Amino acid sequence: MPETPLDAALELYHQIADVSNSAALLEWDQETHMPPGAAESRAHQISTLRAIAHGLGTSDELAAALANLTSYADENPQNEVAVALAREGQRDFDKATRLPVEFVQRQAVAAARAKNTWRTARENDSFAEFADDLRTVLDLAREQAELLGYREHIYDALLDLYEPGATKAQLDAVFGDLRNQLVPIVENLSPRLDDRDKLIHQHFDPAAQWKLGESLISEIGYDFSRGRQDKSAHPFCTHFSTTDVRITTRIDADFFSPGFFGTLHETGHGLYEQGVRSELERTPLASGTSLGVHESQSRLWENLIGRSRPFVEFMMPRLRAAFPEALGETDAASFHRAVNAVAPSLIRVEADEVTYNLHVMLRYELECELLEERLPVTDLPERWNAVMGEYLGIQPTSDADGVLQDIHWSMGAFGYFPTYAIGNLMASQFYDAAARDLGNLPEQVRQGEFAPLRDWLRKHIHQYGRMQTADDLLGTVTGSGLDARPWLEYIRAKYSDLYEVDL
Repeated sequence: MPETPLDAALELYHQIADVSNSAALLEWDQETHMPPGAAESRAHQISTLRAIAHGLGTSDELAAALANLTSYADENPQNEVAVALAREGQRDFDKATRLPVEFVQRQAVAAARAKNTWRTARENDSFAEFADDLRTVLDLAREQAELLGYREHIYDALLDLYEPGATKAQLDAVFGDLRNQLVPIVENLSPRLDDRDKLIHQHFDPAAQWKLGESLISEIGYDFSRGRQDKSAHPFCTHFSTTDVRITTRIDADFFSPGFFGTLHETGHGLYEQGVRSELERTPLASGTSLGVHESQSRLWENLIGRSRPFVEFMMPRLRAAFPEALGETDAASFHRAVNAVAPSLIRVEADEVTYNLHVMLRYELECELLEERLPVTDLPERWNAVMGEYLGIQPTSDADGVLQDIHWSMGAFGYFPTYAIGNLMASQFYDAAARDLGNLPEQVRQGEFAPLRDWLRKHIHQYGRMQTADDLLGTVTGSGLDARPWLEYIRAKYSDLYEVDL
């Protein structure tokens, strides 16, 4: 017999977590090792497990346990776990009970099929092969939004799944201001763009890339006894517990950045999940509090650390040793300029810091148009190319490099893309707070001393999981809400120096 209402709730959440994490394990395998012919059977396996988890998560037994837990938390406000679990558990329950089991099953099957179709369509460079499945997933996203409910805009219901409390109106204000300041920066840099990134478009032995990446992220703090790295078409991080956090990356033999910086990016996500308090294991609290906060961790390690001059100076001897033919005579200054070259690109995950947010805004605007039924699915490639030309001055010549490059829409993850831009802004805010507390952070990075920053992030962000909301966490750590100014100041200072121009 459970001793307290918290114990009773934990028993139920442990069951739900075990089933959900089993489905997540199958999904990880689907992206990494599953034979293509198993796609249909895997769709049903995942659907069954998701349906079981949904049933447990919407049961009368859990409803009663949550009611008891809420009363217990009110009477014991000093019990932070009880208070947070009551809040987040009720939020999840309210959303889950609005989605019928048969809908969850239909959505899971559709997403599993669409992911497989997307992969084939991308390989064949044919959006037409993916269009019907995308239309099905999109219809289900609209249905999901109506079931969940919203006050102002259909997008709000889906955005709230990834960035709790955020709305389209708020995003439009933030993105509008960001765009107004970012476009002139890009315009000022455009006449000065050059081929300085030729240095990283050479042959880099894939095995050496893999070995270097694993060695580096182990030093940074990614625990391989509680995780692993594999290859996938689209890099991602997933977790089944705080003791099993897995990342993937992709290696390009003729382009250094995807493998190296993709690995750093996913490591940021992995460190977050590995850093959650063990007492939160197998509960809804054992995860990042929002995708914006999650993305802040990956972008912090990928860009604010990985593309910084101190980090390049630390890594340069290793880079020359790992790739003697490509980098044997290269100095740190040249390599730093190369990995920070600003150039409009077709691929979001390979975009530079300055133009990256424009890739996010493109996707945000198009998925809003799709959900509002202002943009027919058949017109999506043409619309994608047009906006890409408007924002970045280039257009893809293939669907694979255009509308088919991201996996998110095949998964039904509408409302997801804005979190990338939110994460960029938060990353600079968190970095500035860490730099104030740690003293000479750049010098620590130059010496390869990553433990101070990693431990600071674990103390102030990672350990809490969902115990604190994104807004509360941001306010506690930085003293303010979401703010684009630190990121814009960072961009202006860094690229004014790199391109010798006043931004």
